[in-house]
Amino acid sequence: MNGTLSAVSFDLSVWALADGATPEDVRAAVHRCRQGEHAERQPDPRVVGFYRAITATYPDRPPRPGTPWEVAPLHAMADHIEMNLNPACEDQVLLDIERLAGQYGLMLFDAQDGSVYPPPARLSN
Repeated sequence: MNGTLSAVSFDLSVWALADGATPEDVRAAVHRCRQGEHAERQPDPRVVGFYRAITATYPDRPPRPGTPWEVAPLHAMADHIEMNLNPACEDQVLLDIERLAGQYGLMLFDAQDGSVYPPPARLSN
């Protein structure tokens, strides 16, 4: 297990990278984030849309018990959102994250094993 991951949460992040981005590009972006390197830029509209949609169903502010978030508020940057989920959260939360990532054209990074999942529209390319 990577030492930067929480032992008590299930960690996922969604990424708004350029068209044609590869899983390696996502992993490199995750690495830069973990090093504290964040680009100064306007928030990507895909990230903003995802954040608004996921927090409309599962609020992260103010932090409170009963939400799926192990860490709140969510780590939201211009090109990504990191979500530290309570390991006991309902499967529906994960399904909603996956659905919204696809809806907004975001790549999904699973920190547990380093897997990267492209949005469903990219699977056919």
